[in-house]
Amino acid sequence: MGIRSVRGVTVGVAPEIVKDPVADPVADPVVDSLIGWLDAVLSGLAEGVGDCASAESGGVSDATRIDRIARLEKIKAAAAGLQVAESLRFAQSQVEAQLAADVHPDKIGRGIADQLGLACRMSGFAAARQLEMARALWFDLPQTYRLLVDGEISAYVASLVVTETRHLDAATRRHVDQKIIAAGLAEMGSRGAAACARRHAYEADPGGFMQRGRTERKHRRVTLRPAPDTMSLLSGYLPVEQGVACLKALQDHTDTAKASGDNRSREQIMADTLVERLTGQAEATDVNAELQIVMDLDALLDGNNGKAAELAGYGPLPANLARNILATSKGRLWWRRLYASPVGGPLIGGDPQRRKFDGYLRKLIMWRDRACRDPYCEAPIRHLDHIHRYTDGGLTIYPNGRGACERGNYVKEMPGWKVESISSGLDGQHHTIKITTPTGHSYCSRAP
Repeated sequence: MGIRSVRGVTVGVAPEIVKDPVADPVADPVVDSLIGWLDAVLSGLAEGVGDCASAESGGVSDATRIDRIARLEKIKAAAAGLQVAESLRFAQSQVEAQLAADVHPDKIGRGIADQLGLACRMSGFAAARQLEMARALWFDLPQTYRLLVDGEISAYVASLVVTETRHLDAATRRHVDQKIIAAGLAEMGSRGAAACARRHAYEADPGGFMQRGRTERKHRRVTLRPAPDTMSLLSGYLPVEQGVACLKALQDHTDTAKASGDNRSREQIMADTLVERLTGQAEATDVNAELQIVMDLDALLDGNNGKAAELAGYGPLPANLARNILATSKGRLWWRRLYASPVGGPLIGGDPQRRKFDGYLRKLIMWRDRACRDPYCEAPIRHLDHIHRYTDGGLTIYPNGRGACERGNYVKEMPGWKVESISSGLDGQHHTIKITTPTGHSYCSRAP
């Protein structure tokens, strides 16, 4: 291990760099001083974990451990601050490259956040929001950003300040930034920090604050997320008076049910009533379920077969629970048998010269991929895309299709992006593709 000083800190640099198994880095970490220093920090943190796990770690006092924990929290915040700066410089450089490549003005900036998302292991949509937060901190909230870099506030608190001031113009935002720093932002918890930023933002621009509320109502929506233990989270993003009215209606019905002797808990009655009123079912358990069974042909009937089922709109379910839903629900049921990892030819016939994926070929690809195939995206499939472009001679066949969200599909049309097939999915292996970004980094995506 070589020793050198980087940014005033003496660190050890390993002569051999082990590449990330997900992304193939282009730059040699030894050549870039900051990457070398960051790698040494990561190694030091890993050594710290090893020290804590060893039997000899008992000699450290509790006071010392608290000091370590406090410094680690500062490191997390400072790292987030450095990531802000690096993300902005990357975005600026990418825009300049796109302008030089004569990219259409309407497409300038497309794909930048998606590259950041792949590097940060998050969706392109989430990375775009993070990049917007970085721009706000860097240009409009410099005092809040300084606290973040100094480790005085967390990245979460910084994001709350960004959110609560997002309706302000740059000059007003900088004025509010000074106000909340003077009010003692560094000493506040997350709720207090958000309230402080909200109060000063309202005082700085009451009209804009009210307009933001009216504009946000256009974004009302309902979402579903998986939860542990075969549960799910159904959320409604609603105007406040509508949300209160919904909860009040469920509470009133629950009061009536309990008064009539219902033995269920209040929480159970409210949950069941929500399902019954939304679906029109007599009972919450009488669901109309489509169980997409991706398993052996006798899995549904064989009680000893433990392969998971796939419930549309949710994800994997234990086989026993899937069989139980089919056996006990009074709702309408569909059972589709799908062959897992077929060998020896395409799953379905069709014209390989056809422009679009349709019919059962479309359904099979969507069942195979289940969500956007971009790594870390997990958004619903909106487009079925040709891996090898149709305009370049790509065929409309099962191995050449991939599910993509709108964003992911359009990004791949930008200069420098490349998608290629690694495994067809017809040879007993999972269908696998490799995505290469304009910087030359590659990321693999394997179908579930």
